Amino acid sequence: MGALHIDGHEITVTRPDKILFPDGTSKGDLVGYYQRIGPWMLPHLEGRPLSMQRFPDGIEHEGFFQKAAASYYPRWIQTATVRKAGGTVKHVVCNDIATLVYLANQACITLHPWLSRADRPEFPDQMIFDLDPSGDEFAWVISAARALKDLLDAIELPAYLKTTGSRGLHIVAPLDRREDFEAVRAFAVELAQVVVAQDPAKYTLEQRKNMRGDRVFIDIHRNAYAQTAVAPYSVRPRADAPVACPIEWADLGRKQFRPDGVTVRMLLERLESGKDPWTKDPWKDFWRKPASLEQARAAFEKMHRQSR
Repeated sequence: MGALHIDGHEITVTRPDKILFPDGTSKGDLVGYYQRIGPWMLPHLEGRPLSMQRFPDGIEHEGFFQKAAASYYPRWIQTATVRKAGGTVKHVVCNDIATLVYLANQACITLHPWLSRADRPEFPDQMIFDLDPSGDEFAWVISAARALKDLLDAIELPAYLKTTGSRGLHIVAPLDRREDFEAVRAFAVELAQVVVAQDPAKYTLEQRKNMRGDRVFIDIHRNAYAQTAVAPYSVRPRADAPVACPIEWADLGRKQFRPDGVTVRMLLERLESGKDPWTKDPWKDFWRKPASLEQARAAFEKMHRQSR
């Protein structure tokens, strides 16, 4: 693979044949994937502080999370300094494909961006619900997702769906950044409580794992300052190199649907065949019409008044 020339920068890919995944996916494959998927991925990374999950020796060896940008990173890598407890931290901000490729060459397998942008870090531009199964009943995750979709539709909050590339699903609503994390999280709790009340035998807000039983945990706690969520199209450190993949709502009805069913190899094969990864990007319109939480809250309150 050698040196790549991207966005006016030269990036030397080191040890491209190094195997990072048990299925044989190499560092070169990872770099190639992120280079090719960049146009779909960057709109969900731009302007955001990143936490990076790195596995220099492959996923069968211990990896680590890296928040601070390393001092040896080239000067063209953009960064943002944000507050943390007791001080500040300088995060990488991935605004171009060159940065994405550079990080992949650092064996950064998974990118975890903030739910807010560095210019207004206290004000999220998305609300997220993380549906985490406690047992093996994935059908309950699907039913929880559909229940949340119905509720968000009723209050005119757009609901976008992605697999986590692991065991669960994320439902995400784009917001107009007019309210802070405290307000967003408080409203997310109210919405999740409605869904849990519909079937408390299947769904829960219980944070303690030993108290959940087999129920689906509807996690709203990512809606907080400095919290992250796996980026759309990001690779996960699991066997077969699955991808956290935006999907259509209709995909939930597909036979043998799995939250880790889309892999790097699958998308690379489609890209190398000259096709787009999808006939239609399910999240193409994600940032076009961010929603007003104020209007959604008013619709939610009206709905509750009418139901009494």
